[in-house]
Amino acid sequence: MDTAFAAIDMPRTLADSAYSALKRDILDFRLAPGDRFTETEIAERLQVSRTPVREALFRLEREGYLEVRQRNGWLVKPLDFNTLDHFYELRSVLETAAVHALCAPEAGPDPMRALQHLADIWLVEESEQSTDCEWLADLDERFHIELVASAGNPEIARVHRAATERIRIVRRLDFTQPERIGKTYEEHGAILTAVLARDAARAAGLLRTHIQDSQNAVRKITLHRLYSTRRAKAA
Repeated sequence: MDTAFAAIDMPRTLADSAYSALKRDILDFRLAPGDRFTETEIAERLQVSRTPVREALFRLEREGYLEVRQRNGWLVKPLDFNTLDHFYELRSVLETAAVHALCAPEAGPDPMRALQHLADIWLVEESEQSTDCEWLADLDERFHIELVASAGNPEIARVHRAATERIRIVRRLDFTQPERIGKTYEEHGAILTAVLARDAARAAGLLRTHIQDSQNAVRKITLHRLYSTRRAKAA
């Protein structure tokens, strides 16, 4: 039944839907760095009014994905590798701390119980490994998020999730390379094995190397690869 609150709730719901749709467009390269668009174009495509679209766009601007151009609509912000480096460094610090917490004898959660879900994904035979690069990119993100969440500090987990989301677009580009599949399974498996053995020094070292390799790979990403990926997805 409609209530007096329905008219209030509807714009917020539409704005949330527009926000989710636009963020997916950015992360899936349908809106690539440097692309320009207007509120009207988005409203027509999503079949909603400009009010929820505007709210969604300003939310994405606050999160660092967009820039507003007063006379020329909106711009998807170009890749800023210096900023991305900061997020990678933050992830390295937070994930290393999580590993030490998980490995601390009798001081934290049982690693096997906390990480069983990840072990079921990453500690498998080669014949059981996924060969879908896009799916693997999602699994990789979940690995890092769940590793930190398993350490039991919700605030650190929240900050880490936000940092991980900010590098998602370039991480997904990295996983357009088929050779990433075997390497990712190997590296994640080694990190998990060290954590399960409560070998904090080895686990932290492997984790830092894994993140550094990813950070170095990001530096090689070019707009040519980004647009090539977008064309391939559209085909």
